[in-house]
Amino acid sequence: MNERKKVLYSYLEIFITSQLLLLLITMGEDVVFIKKGEEKSITKKPGKLYRLIVKSHKMEAIIAELDPHMESKWFQHEGEEMHFVLQGEMEYTVDEKSYKLTEGDILWHTSMLKHQARNIGSEKVIYITVGTPPTFMSNML
Repeated sequence: MNERKKVLYSYLEIFITSQLLLLLITMGEDVVFIKKGEEKSITKKPGKLYRLIVKSHKMEAIIAELDPHMESKWFQHEGEEMHFVLQGEMEYTVDEKSYKLTEGDILWHTSMLKHQARNIGSEKVIYITVGTPPTFMSNML
């Protein structure tokens, strides 16, 4: 793993740890442990899969998958989001600017700006989205 990826993973680990600590405080739990496949909910749409991993009244974490050449709908809501690409490549548009993200890349933005994810690769893209407050899954309905 190159130095850039090590630094990005380190920052991501710090960010997720801080968000999970906040979650533990707000949930009144000492420990939250989620095994693979034990998601809180799953939303499937053609070429898209959204797995809600953790949700409190302050934040939520989702693992999203987009098949090649698929895109999410446009979103615009209160809050802020961080996206971390685990696999594949994608284009994430925030307002009028598009960003090309590949494995290990991170993008943060305020959610009041219109935003959309799009798989620009020939393979599935998998990424984590952490948002506060938790509005993503309610916008999927």
